[in-house]
Amino acid sequence: MTLAAEATAAEASDTEAAGPVGQRLVAWVLTLGGAIGFLAAFTLTVEKIALLKDASYSPSCSINPVLSCGSVMKTPQAEVFGFPNPLLGIAGFAVVTTIGVVLLTGAVLPRWCWWSLQAGVVSGVVFVHWLIFQSLYRIGALCPYCMVVWTVMMPVFWYTTLHTITGGHMPVPARMRRGASMVADYHGVVLTCWYLIITVLILERFWLYWTTLV
Repeated sequence: MTLAAEATAAEASDTEAAGPVGQRLVAWVLTLGGAIGFLAAFTLTVEKIALLKDASYSPSCSINPVLSCGSVMKTPQAEVFGFPNPLLGIAGFAVVTTIGVVLLTGAVLPRWCWWSLQAGVVSGVVFVHWLIFQSLYRIGALCPYCMVVWTVMMPVFWYTTLHTITGGHMPVPARMRRGASMVADYHGVVLTCWYLIITVLILERFWLYWTTLV
């Protein structure tokens, strides 16, 4: 075995042994999360095109006054960069899914690839939380397909971040790496609490409407 091959094998071994958030777990999160996010973004794009063709069209995800894709699609927030937001999701989640599949084969990604992925998921999760705020407190409606994107973006960001830090892919201080390793032991608890916080905010914001359904 050559020195380069030995180094690659050693790096792969270190990656798999990077605590509870190893490469295999991250690979599955990226693959499944990316695929689900891609489908949601693609569906939203199809619905948006139909709405552009016919202003009276009612999207399949417009269920009631609160769960209404149509209300959200017609707002400026739905086209932050001058084109429908779902197009960003199609491109971004396609990349995420591809990386996940590559990792499932056991491939070892170069450091720059992890850095690029980390930058992408950070941008994605920040954008998603901005959209959550806009949906709850500015638009006053929720898009079910958008909520699917929110749901998958959180674990994609969370597990990618934990892995890049604990796996040595990011040049961070040793103290931060130790802290991330401790948090990684409770990765599921943190993610569950994150979901609960968003759920509580949604329930609180539309509580009067929810009570009318009882």
